[in-house]
Amino acid sequence: QVQVEESGGGSVQTGGSLRLSCLVSGLPFSAHALGWFRQAPGKEREGVSCINVDGKAFLGDSLEGRFTISRDNAKNTLYLQMNSMKPEDTAMYYCGASQYAYCGAILAADYNYWGRGTQVTVSS
Repeated sequence: QVQVEESGGGSVQTGGSLRLSCLVSGLPFSAHALGWFRQAPGKEREGVSCINVDGKAFLGDSLEGRFTISRDNAKNTLYLQMNSMKPEDTAMYYCGASQYAYCGAILAADYNYWGRGTQVTVSS
């Protein structure tokens, strides 16, 4: 049984930082692309970042390089380092495991395993 569990969310002030973690079990972690998505109230789920099996990463255009995705295959864990955070980053953040090894675009339809999310709130 595949399990995906996010952690590390919380409340920060504008300009602060958070690091999210995502532990994935039940599948060959190193063989899957992985991604982070977020959804704010009343908005559609938005692709934040994804990372291929070879470590190549893609970042959503709206993030201006403030976020960095990484993976540790030895620990079956995906990370998202978020810096210079803004109130518009407030959302539920979800981790997903793709059905593919590579992610050329950050598309939710490519992901067939999801966590329950972790809330991130940025105050001004």
